Amino acid sequence: MALGVAFSIAANLGTSPISSVPYTVSLLVPLSVGEVTIAMHCTFILLQIILLKKKEYRTEQLLQLLIALIFGLMTDLAVSILSSLHPSGYLESWIFSLLGIVFVATGVSAEVNSDTIPLAGEGLALALSKRLGIRFGNAKITVGVSLVTISLILSFSFLKSFGGVREGTVAAAVLVGTIAKKLNKGALPLKEKYL
Repeated sequence: MALGVAFSIAANLGTSPISSVPYTVSLLVPLSVGEVTIAMHCTFILLQIILLKKKEYRTEQLLQLLIALIFGLMTDLAVSILSSLHPSGYLESWIFSLLGIVFVATGVSAEVNSDTIPLAGEGLALALSKRLGIRFGNAKITVGVSLVTISLILSFSFLKSFGGVREGTVAAAVLVGTIAKKLNKGALPLKEKYL
């Protein structure tokens, strides 16, 4: 997933909705995308605790803090590795963006199929789903739209541009879930056979 975020940043066509706020904030303050990602995930964990309260928030979900730290560090590593790659045109930018989408979708599929502690973004969507009594998919969309809206407000207020939100963000919003579902269907027979 971190490699997917790095490819979307290198593409310069907008990041995925979940990465739009960290990328935009990293343009405004002297922090890396990974550092802002860690801070955002910590905020998501706090929101989960508030939404679920002590009764429903399981202590093992605090492992999301460790996962957030690793994910943030891996994001910075991936961004550093790809920093020398610069698309030579719009078509090549789309190739980078699509690679980012595929990597993120693969990561989401692996995360869902692993039945382990989710990243804090998915954890927040699960908490919203449980607290508001809505489907997880709708809660996930709510989180994504909220993040893109925050990113746009920050971008227009301080950068006077779209910042990390562009056509690649729309493509990621549509394609990541679609590709992850296809990968999940393909993984289901393996999961049933080996787990």
